[in-house]
Amino acid sequence: MLVKIQTNWFVPAFPHKNKGCFVLSKCVLFRHPPPLEISNDKARRGRRSNWHWRCGSGEAQTVSEWEVQEARAAVSSYLRELGVSKEDSVSMASKSPGYVKMLVEGVKDLEQWQWDERIMAFSFKDKIIHMAVQKGDKGKLAYLETLGFSLSSSMNVATYLSAHTLPSLMHKVTRMKQLFFSAHSQGDFHLLVKNIRLMMRHLSISADEDLQHTLSFFEKLQARRGGLNILASEHAAFRCLIESFPRLLLLSVDNHFTHILDFLHNIGIPTFRISNIILAFPLLLFWNLQLLKTRLLALNQIDVPGKDYAKLLLKYPWVLSASIQQNYTEVLAFLYSVQKTWIDRAIESHPHLLSCSISKLKLMIDQFAELGVRNKKLNQVIAKSPQLLLREPKDFLQIVLLFENMDFDKQTIGRILARCPEIFAASINKTLQRKIEFLGRVGVSKTFLGGVIRKYPELLVSDTDKTLLQRIMYLMKLGLSEEDIAYMVRTFSPLLGYSIEGVLRPKIEFLVNTMERPVRDVVGYPRYFSHSLEKKIKPRYWVLKGRDIKCSLKDMLAKNDEEFAAEFMGIGRMLVRPPVSFDDSL
Repeated sequence: MLVKIQTNWFVPAFPHKNKGCFVLSKCVLFRHPPPLEISNDKARRGRRSNWHWRCGSGEAQTVSEWEVQEARAAVSSYLRELGVSKEDSVSMASKSPGYVKMLVEGVKDLEQWQWDERIMAFSFKDKIIHMAVQKGDKGKLAYLETLGFSLSSSMNVATYLSAHTLPSLMHKVTRMKQLFFSAHSQGDFHLLVKNIRLMMRHLSISADEDLQHTLSFFEKLQARRGGLNILASEHAAFRCLIESFPRLLLLSVDNHFTHILDFLHNIGIPTFRISNIILAFPLLLFWNLQLLKTRLLALNQIDVPGKDYAKLLLKYPWVLSASIQQNYTEVLAFLYSVQKTWIDRAIESHPHLLSCSISKLKLMIDQFAELGVRNKKLNQVIAKSPQLLLREPKDFLQIVLLFENMDFDKQTIGRILARCPEIFAASINKTLQRKIEFLGRVGVSKTFLGGVIRKYPELLVSDTDKTLLQRIMYLMKLGLSEEDIAYMVRTFSPLLGYSIEGVLRPKIEFLVNTMERPVRDVVGYPRYFSHSLEKKIKPRYWVLKGRDIKCSLKDMLAKNDEEFAAEFMGIGRMLVRPPVSFDDSL
C-alpha cells in the first residue's frame, strides 16, 4: 500500500514559517508540490502513539512511548556532554517536550528519505543526538524551554547567546533571578500593576525611545492571557522580561547589574521593591551607572520632602526617562503659576502629573474656572485632590451633568467642587451612583436628594459598608426606626458623617445617663450631634438643671450664647460655665 507525501528538498535550517510553506525540522513541506509515492512499510512500525506528527500529505504519523523515552534519554546524554549535571540534564529533558519533539521529527524526516546511509545506521538515540548537534544551539533551546519559553521564543533568544556555553547561561540566569527577584513581594505586585496602568492612562506627551520600548512591553503583556497579572509570578515575569529584552543576557552580572542595583539600594529602594523598579522600567538596566546618577540628580528640581527620591521612584520610576524629565520642567513652572503652595506635595502623591502635557492640564483648569473655582478656591482644590488634574474633561463633565440633573446651578456645583473635590475624581458608576442608590434605600428619595447632597456632599464619597451602614446600624440598636433615621438624615445631612466612638456614642450616653432624656429626643433635633459636648452641651445642661428649667434640645442648643443667656439666665451674656454642684458621672 502506498501513501502520497508532498515534500521538497532537504533544507538545513531551524524550523520556521515561510510564505506558502511550513518548514518542519529540516524538511520543507510545501502545500502544492508534485506528489511522490513511497512505500508505507516503514510507516507501519509498531508504534503505540502518544504524539502525532504530519508531513505534507497531512496524514498523522505517530511516535511511540519508547521513542519519546529514548529521545529524552538522548537529550539528557547530550546535555551532560555540554557540561550539565546529570540531575539537571534529566530534568531539562523531561521539561522540554517541544525541543524533544522537534528532534524526533527531524529524525523521522531523515528516516523517510534516507538521505545519509551512514546516519541511517545510527541507533535512534544516536540519531537524536546527531540532530541536536546539527541544530547548533548547543542545548540552549532545551534550557530556555524549561524556563517557560515557547520554542519559537527560545529560538529568538538563542540568537543572542552564541558566546555562552550552556552551563554559563544557566549560571547567569540563576544570578539574574536572585538579583532581580530576591524578595519578590506578592502583595507589593498589586501596587506595581496599579502604577503601570496609571502611567499608561495618563501619559500625554511624546515618549522617548526607552519609554516607547517600555510601553510596548506592557502592551504585549496585556495582550496575553492574564495581562499585567503575569508579573505576579517571578518565573513568568523573568521570562517576559527576557523575551522582550533578550540583550539583557549579554550584560555582565558582576560588572553591570550589581552596580546598578546596589546604587538603587543605596538611595533607599528596599530589596523587596527592586523587582518593582525593574519590571516597571526595564530599560534602566541597560544604562551605565553614570547615566543613572545624572538622571537622579535632575530630580532636584522637584522639592521632594526630605529628598526622599526613593519614594518617588517607587511610585513613578519613569520619572528617570528623558521625555518625562524634559516635560516636568514645564509642568512645574505651569503648576507654580496656578498654585503657589502644595505643588511639591501634589507631585509626591500623584507623580503622574509629570507626564501630562501642559495643554491637558490647562483644559482641566479651564473646566474649574467655568464653575467659578479660581484663585484661592483653585488652590484648595489642587491641594486636596491633585488627581483631578489627571481627569479627562469628558469624565469631569459627566459628574457636572449628574449635579445639573439634581437642579444644581454652576455656582452650587462650584461650591461642592471647592468643598469636596474628591467627588469629581470618583467614578460615577462605581461610587457616586451607588451612594445615591444607598441613600434611596435608607429613605432619602429623589425629592430630598438634592437638599441632602447640597448640605453634606461628603456623603457621596463616604464608605457605604464601613461608615454609613455602621452608623445606621448603631442608631437602630438605640431603638430608632428606619423612618426615624431617614427623617434625621433628610433634616440634618451630616448626621451619618459623625464617628460612632468620637461623637455619637458619648453624646448619646450623656443624653440618656446624665440628662435622663429618651433617645428619641434626637429625632426631633438631630443637630444635637453637631454641638460640642464639652463646650456647649454640658455647660448649658448644668445651667438649666441649676435653675430647674425644662426645655427641648432645640431650645437648649439652637440659640446663640446671648439669646440663651437672655432667656434662661436673665442676663445679656452667657457665662463660660456655672459652678458644678451636682455629681457629674462623666
